[in-house]
Amino acid sequence: MEYSTQLCSALNELKRITGIKLEVTANDPQEEERALAQIRCLCTAYKEKYNKNHFLKTLMTGNISSIEAAEHAGRLHIDPEERRILFLLEKKGSLDDMVMEILKNLFPSQTKSYLIPMSDCSLAILRPVKANESEHDLSQIAHMIVDTLNMEALTQVRVAYSAVMEHLTELGTAWQETSLALKVGKLFYSEQNVFPHDRLGIGRLVYRLPIPICEGFLKEVFGDNIPDTLDEETSATINRFLQNNLNIAETSRQLHMHRNTLIYRLDQVEKRTGLDLRKFEDAMTFRIASLVMNYLQTERNT
Repeated sequence: MEYSTQLCSALNELKRITGIKLEVTANDPQEEERALAQIRCLCTAYKEKYNKNHFLKTLMTGNISSIEAAEHAGRLHIDPEERRILFLLEKKGSLDDMVMEILKNLFPSQTKSYLIPMSDCSLAILRPVKANESEHDLSQIAHMIVDTLNMEALTQVRVAYSAVMEHLTELGTAWQETSLALKVGKLFYSEQNVFPHDRLGIGRLVYRLPIPICEGFLKEVFGDNIPDTLDEETSATINRFLQNNLNIAETSRQLHMHRNTLIYRLDQVEKRTGLDLRKFEDAMTFRIASLVMNYLQTERNT
């Protein structure tokens, strides 16, 4: 029988994307309509299954074997041995059209970069690494993403990034690295917005500790009088003081604060915690304790 234009088009599309030539027998328009609907469903299902983003997302979550990954990569014309890096971007609220458009301009498909939505508010960016690009260059790209979205979309985002992958099968590990980096970074280094996978410092250690050990550590440091969370201004002052290696003069200069004001705040912290932050050992203990308190507070809230 003669197929309608729509049915012919659907059969040609099925052959194009699957390589399968299908013959359909329909005795009346109703059967032809049902056949058309089924063929379109097959096309949609195949596209979803073998879509590049769908494949890469599946590879990240570890729901595909290495043999299947190699077969699918070849079918999708993705070079498995190209060196790549994974950026994981997260935004408060949903990723809107403007953000996506900016990212598409920063990472056009012609460069073999892939923008892979992971949730309403997070996006993975898989990008090839050029032969002459250094670790510093990759860090600059992460900062460029943050700065560009801040300036052009007035949007605050955080970005974590992985080690350079030598093979596509390392994508699952890279996903785990960046996910952990983003969690630890948000939790312990909230003043930052770019988190390399290998520079999480003591935050990585605290994040891995069981809660009973954290609670025991705080009790050991503070006894039964564990202090409440410090206000934002005091916390910012202390963080800057620690970053400046306990240098009062430099911290006062950077914060545009009188030296005596800074000393007064440090004295107030000592009264509340029993720790003199001008002493290295006390400062180190306070830093670890503050990370632990922040971690426990977040865990209790969730």
